[in-house]
Amino acid sequence: MLLESLGFHDAELSVLFTGDGTVRSLNRKYRGNDAVTDVLSFSFREGDFSHLRPELLGDIVISVPAAVRQAALAQHSVSREIDRLLVHGLLHLSGYDHERGREDKNRMRRKETHLLGKLYA
Repeated sequence: MLLESLGFHDAELSVLFTGDGTVRSLNRKYRGNDAVTDVLSFSFREGDFSHLRPELLGDIVISVPAAVRQAALAQHSVSREIDRLLVHGLLHLSGYDHERGREDKNRMRRKETHLLGKLYA
């Protein structure tokens, strides 16, 4: 349902649920940021070989301990937080980027809210 809502009717992605150490290591290696984060996205639709399997969107990596901490702070369930992180990662794979500025951040937040609403409808 989420993929189709974004116009990906025959797309695939992988999701890895892991710990803070793995996420920190990946964040350091691929983003140059030596810190734990909650979710990382790795697009297969970019780069020299993106044309080989265009149906593959990429990988989403979610730190379960980060999701647990954030769920407690937000006072909602861990599964709801994981849903939020999954949607966030999927939006990154779809080209959304909240780090480009306030307008992009607001656009991404609106889309995230919209998709979560569809998920819970």
